[in-house]
Amino acid sequence: MERIVLHSDLNNFYASVERILNPDLAGKPVAVCGNEEERRGIVLAKSEEAKKFGVKTGDTVWQARRKCPDIIVVRPHFSEYMSYSKKVKAIYARYTDLIESYGIDECWLDVTKSTKIFPKYDGEMYVEAGGEKHFSDGYLRHIGDVIRFSVKNELGLTVSVGVSFNKIYAKLGSDLKKPNGTSVISFLNYKNVIFGLPVKELLMVGGATENKLCQMGYTTIGKLAAADDERIIKALGKFGQTLLTYARGEDETPVRALGDDRELKSIGNSTTCPKDLTDYNDVKRTLYVLSESVAARLRETELGLADTVHLWVRDSQLNGYQVQKKVRHTCLCGEIAEHAFELFKEKFTPPFKVRALGVTVSGFDKGSSQLTFDETAGDYAKRERAERCIDEIRKKHGYASVQRGIIVEDPAEMHNDIKGSHLIKPARFDDNGEDI
Repeated sequence: MERIVLHSDLNNFYASVERILNPDLAGKPVAVCGNEEERRGIVLAKSEEAKKFGVKTGDTVWQARRKCPDIIVVRPHFSEYMSYSKKVKAIYARYTDLIESYGIDECWLDVTKSTKIFPKYDGEMYVEAGGEKHFSDGYLRHIGDVIRFSVKNELGLTVSVGVSFNKIYAKLGSDLKKPNGTSVISFLNYKNVIFGLPVKELLMVGGATENKLCQMGYTTIGKLAAADDERIIKALGKFGQTLLTYARGEDETPVRALGDDRELKSIGNSTTCPKDLTDYNDVKRTLYVLSESVAARLRETELGLADTVHLWVRDSQLNGYQVQKKVRHTCLCGEIAEHAFELFKEKFTPPFKVRALGVTVSGFDKGSSQLTFDETAGDYAKRERAERCIDEIRKKHGYASVQRGIIVEDPAEMHNDIKGSHLIKPARFDDNGEDI
């Protein structure tokens, strides 16, 4: 049976919620930013009016003000964003229980088995093509419009919707008409709609992969779809086969049911530093701050211990670097931070200027690992109990109530609760298609 898969993307979500909270912001250029006094004060979201001045997500506050002198900067209210995200999903749940989140403001919906729930469509539901019966583009657009209108009328938020027969094309479609539009990529039109688009528009095609494909002559999605399998797989490995599947519209990945969250393959956090880090001690301190968050989040799960530590670095020229190493299974902040610091020292020697850092762990044992004799004779178990006790103290008395000596060295970091102040986004993918 032909599937009907939607991808919904709430437009300028943070900024739109801020306008609901403060109607005086309507029609004005708005940017939701972090602390303006620190370089963590980057643009997290912006209104359409701000976009017209060239304001982009990731701009610093001063860059946003330079582009748009009249921009109104507001601090984020993450609890409100979470609340509205739940309200939107409650609307989706009227039409299907197959709702898969892709971050706080995006979802996939599979409505194939629930089309009778939608209001009556005054037109042809099906058309014949190539001897086969397919849903008409008009009917598919009707379904997308119903979702958009429901969210707009009830919550005052706009959403862009892509409607297709698989998740990848639906995701691509939601980007085609922004803001507040419905795009249909069907069996009848998909080649005309997307084969001429740049290959970078395909999900999971990052900068490095785009460059490699373009150098090989595959500059559009259509050219990639028509590519020789062996050539692509030789250049990109198994990830190449995945991209070919995506480009050709052959993805059959199901939309997960509401609450059936994807199993985590990695846990990580990153931060933009208030100033460029040029000293090993400052780098190490920041890695400890990040590792506190990562280790605490890991201990809250049932994933057990991790055996791989990943380090991500962005320098002052905005170049990004990623390295990783296998380690003994751990959920300890100290061990994660020290491994990350070792990776940093292997990659960077002074002079360096570091703008942002990230720490991630993966390779979870789900409680199946056994401690070695050396670990049993050592203090691993005692250190884990101590860190779990610290978790409980912080829950009751706040993040700054207990701190490591290395963090106390910089008072500005004592209240830098990465875990408590950052929303968890879905897993990103690197240019090899791996979760990071």
